[in-house]
Parts: sequence; C-alpha cells; structure tokens
Amino acid sequence: MSVAHHLATHLRGIHTGGNWTERAVKQQLEGLDWRVAVREVPGSNSIATLAHHLKYFVGVQLQVLRGGPLEGHDRLSWETPAITSQQDWDGLIAEWLDQAAELANRVEQLTDEQLFGPFGDPKYGTFFSNL
Repeated sequence: MSVAHHLATHLRGIHTGGNWTERAVKQQLEGLDWRVAVREVPGSNSIATLAHHLKYFVGVQLQVLRGGPLEGHDRLSWETPAITSQQDWDGLIAEWLDQAAELANRVEQLTDEQLFGPFGDPKYGTFFSNL
C-alpha cells in the first residue's frame, strides 16, 4: 500500500469515520443545531469558527491539488461567514465534507515524487508535510 493511499485513508477516516479515535467530523457535526455551532464561549472559538477554519485549509490544499496556485491566508481562515440558519450550518458542513472527499481522492492518486515534491512554493514544504 502506498504512502498516498495511507494518507487518503487517514483523511477519509478523520472526516467520515473509521479512524483511531472512533470519532469523525461527519458524526460530530452533521445535525448539530446551528445555534449551538455559533455559540461563543469567552476565550474560545465557536464550533462554527473552528469548522470554517478547517474547511478553509482543506479548500486551500484542494486548490493546489487541482493544479491551482497556493493561495491561503491565516487571517481569512478565521473570517467565518454568517451562519443564521440550520441551512447555512448544514451547507458549510456538507461543502467541507465534499471537499474533504475530493481531497482524499486526489491525494490517493499522487505518486511518491509528487507527494514529496514542493507544495506550491518550496518554502512551504512538501505535499506530504502539508497534508
């Protein structure tokens, strides 16, 4: 089994289940009431903010794997879109899970040369270190 296959399996497990923690994004966040997701706790980020942050960087990785430029900014990753309904929240999670599935599929197709090659700009390390 290739390193890329192992990474893809790991990404799928984190997002949809079957990982070492027996927990997954889908299991924990699908169906969560949007009001709980956006609730702010002093000194902490909301669930929605953390979900958006992680989804943002899955999208950045996916853009590079689609052949696009590496364009991601930490500042933007914390700018959570307004979530004012269950539909907004469910949409964010569905989009994240769709992107994560595509990311895993694309990672699985990487050769070792690609996997250990530069992730966009060499200063950002390899694909492997960014996944």
